[in-house]
Amino acid sequence: MTAMKITRRGFLQASGSAAGIMLSGLGFDLSAAERYAAELRIKGAKETTSVCCFCAVGCGLLIHTKDGKVINAEGDPDHPVSEGSLCSKGSAAYQVVNNDSRVLAPLYRAPGAKEWKVVKWDWALDQIARRIKDTRDKTFKATTSTKIREKKVDGTPDEAGIYRETFVDVERQFTVNRTDGIAHVGSAALDNEECYLLQKLVRSWGVVHVEHQARL
Repeated sequence: MTAMKITRRGFLQASGSAAGIMLSGLGFDLSAAERYAAELRIKGAKETTSVCCFCAVGCGLLIHTKDGKVINAEGDPDHPVSEGSLCSKGSAAYQVVNNDSRVLAPLYRAPGAKEWKVVKWDWALDQIARRIKDTRDKTFKATTSTKIREKKVDGTPDEAGIYRETFVDVERQFTVNRTDGIAHVGSAALDNEECYLLQKLVRSWGVVHVEHQARL
């Protein structure tokens, strides 16, 4: 007789199901107790509708606040996109606010330095703009030369009246107006319209290395 293999997850699921069956068999209806426990957690809290910030799906959130602090975040059952469902990130959305490790200001580490220091937003944005401009000016190419294969037809046909064709490699100059010194990466927090505008912006700089990674 072969021993039945059971995983930890399977054991917990089986245990929970067995407990539920046992209690329901004894005549206990737990739905009212569960609803009451859920209400206790958010009793007296202000409820506000919002949208999850983690990706561009736009799932609906119900945010509960008490004394100016977020105490709960859950799916909005009336939301047309998610209908109350949330992924693991959305379920933990309250940690965006209630997080002691949250960075509240831009940080800068100078070349060769070991420590990060807090800087002002105006300074950080000016630095970003300046470095983009300097990199673009340094690496911008208006034209580039490359070899292409061209077909050359002999002007004199052979005895059968067929023109002889040969292929030769020639160097040609092309207008490119591009920079290879800058790349841009998008993320799932961007919706279609934001992606479109960012694409137009970086293309106007001459950026050709444009990527989108939905799991960032």
